[in-house]
Amino acid sequence: MKLELVKPELPATARQHCAAPVSLPDRDMTASEVTTSWGRDRASLRICESRRAAAVAAVDGAEP
Repeated sequence: MKLELVKPELPATARQHCAAPVSLPDRDMTASEVTTSWGRDRASLRICESRRAAAVAAVDGAEP
């Protein structure tokens, strides 16, 4: 009996970094708009990067 470990193939798109936050509008923003947009972008970016890094690490057998 021969044991062979087969690693799943990770799509190339999973290795790409998450998109940058959206550009700010070409106008003055209210403090509320800035705070809300900044918080939303930062949270989305951190979640996306954590998931991407964990997926790559799981397939590569490394720590994220």
